[in-house]
Amino acid sequence: MRRRLLAWLTRRPEAEAWALLSPGTFWMLVFFIIPVVVMCAYSAMPRGTYGGVDPGFTLEAYTRFLHPVYLVILERTFVIAVLTTAFCVLAGYPVAYAITRSGKWRTLLLFLVVLPFWTSFLVRTFAMIFLMRDTGLINSWLLGLGVIKQPIEMLYTPFAVFAGLVYGYLPFMILPVYSSLEKIDPSLLEAAEVLGARPTARFWRVTLPLSAPGLIAGSLLVFIPSLGSFLTSDLLGGAKGLLVGNLIQNQFSTARNWPFGSAASLILMTLVLIATLVYLRFKPE
Repeated sequence: MRRRLLAWLTRRPEAEAWALLSPGTFWMLVFFIIPVVVMCAYSAMPRGTYGGVDPGFTLEAYTRFLHPVYLVILERTFVIAVLTTAFCVLAGYPVAYAITRSGKWRTLLLFLVVLPFWTSFLVRTFAMIFLMRDTGLINSWLLGLGVIKQPIEMLYTPFAVFAGLVYGYLPFMILPVYSSLEKIDPSLLEAAEVLGARPTARFWRVTLPLSAPGLIAGSLLVFIPSLGSFLTSDLLGGAKGLLVGNLIQNQFSTARNWPFGSAASLILMTLVLIATLVYLRFKPE
């Protein structure tokens, strides 16, 4: 039986291709397509009396999301995600550039960038709490040096959420940018120097355009998780840092409003899809 199957696959290349694609297609169907279809169905059904959903059709969950309260949460989420991405670009690009020029220290520096992934994201977020609380390490140092007379309120503020997101997603910016910078042919920079280009001109006309794919990929890898983040804002922001991710989590857990949680998830997913399409549209060749 096995020999017959192998012989049939050998005679039919398209069958062999489908056989190779079938495991990935199965898992994509089970863990992505079916949950999305269920979520779409729930978003258009009435809320059950004691949670869950009831049979029927309604768009009340989508119209509810247009309430100013939820639009403010969506706006806050986008602002924090954009600021996080922008700061990661400003901080991550110089780091990636320095790593490419570090010579024998390159492996060690890359190891230090990847090292935080060896620890749970939850543990690292709790570490940020111990750093930024009133009796934390930062305020203790500033008080000890006499820079401040009273502790600075950092925890449970939008700044704490922003700092936690930057800390968590900065490696996702550094690694793609480093990959693009490493692939740049040094002879191109030498040719630009021979033609009289100054270091600033070489960077803007050669280095930055050639590293744009990694920069865009890193921005996408930071922006999309920042939109859906809920753990960082929940632990570091408190009630003041409510984002769309926290809203969705609360609807499925505390409020037990599955239709509204599903609708908010689909809206956020649509926005992420739009961001991805924009990336693919303007992706440098």
